[in-house]
Amino acid sequence: MPAFVDAHNHLQDAWLAPHREQVLADLAALPLHAAVVNGTCEGDWADVAALARAHAFVRPSYGLHPWNVGNATPEWREALEARLLAAPHAAIGEIGLDRWILNRARPDDPRLAGLRRASLDEQVDALHWQLDLAARLDRPVTIHCLDAWGALAEIVRDGFMPERGFLLHAYGGSPELADEFAAAGAYFSFNGSFLAERQAARRAVFAELPADRLLAETDAPAMPLPADHCTHTLPGLADGSTINHPANIGAVYEGLAQLRQCSVASLAEQLESNFRHLFGGQ
Repeated sequence: MPAFVDAHNHLQDAWLAPHREQVLADLAALPLHAAVVNGTCEGDWADVAALARAHAFVRPSYGLHPWNVGNATPEWREALEARLLAAPHAAIGEIGLDRWILNRARPDDPRLAGLRRASLDEQVDALHWQLDLAARLDRPVTIHCLDAWGALAEIVRDGFMPERGFLLHAYGGSPELADEFAAAGAYFSFNGSFLAERQAARRAVFAELPADRLLAETDAPAMPLPADHCTHTLPGLADGSTINHPANIGAVYEGLAQLRQCSVASLAEQLESNFRHLFGGQ
């Protein structure tokens, strides 16, 4: 049985807290070898650190997500650098750019309640500083990008990306930009939501990406898989929202292996190697 690696999730999220004992048991049964657990703001970095202390499979990552740039305290940079200096194996993320919250998100979207939606210029400033920190500390980076691929490409072309490499999680850009990003050190993680019928264009990109730049992710508890692909479920929220179980990483591997026309075992071997190249061993 192959061991899986989840390149991007949010195990610390409050949606998973009531189910954590079951989630951890299901992850152990897979088995899950490693998961990059991404903090997104000052308020959840301590929760990520606590999970890393308690569970060997957790690879902690700390960053200021673009959704949270508008609510960051004046001390967030000092706090982030201190957190990373105290954790030599930690990555930086989830960070990035997001025009969706500015142009397409509903004003009453409950996920954005209480957040000041930072301008793209503010997001770029925060991203630049965190990329510089990654270069100074030689840490891998996980990047979120939504409706802002052109702006991210400009940053890449200007040479801001750390030499260590970076992950574009749930990559949704074009094949042409994928080639450009790969040349700059990018890895690309396939999300299980891409198995939905309407995501054919994203699957087409991942069918052609170089094998040595592939990773797989759940983004749990967000981005649920289509119901017919799910192997693990959790009770939904009161408003009907689906909670993505982190143990669905096995189903993500199954779907990606079918797309790439290879065995799950060979895919797992390749992704384990890619994961170590980017995030290191422990």
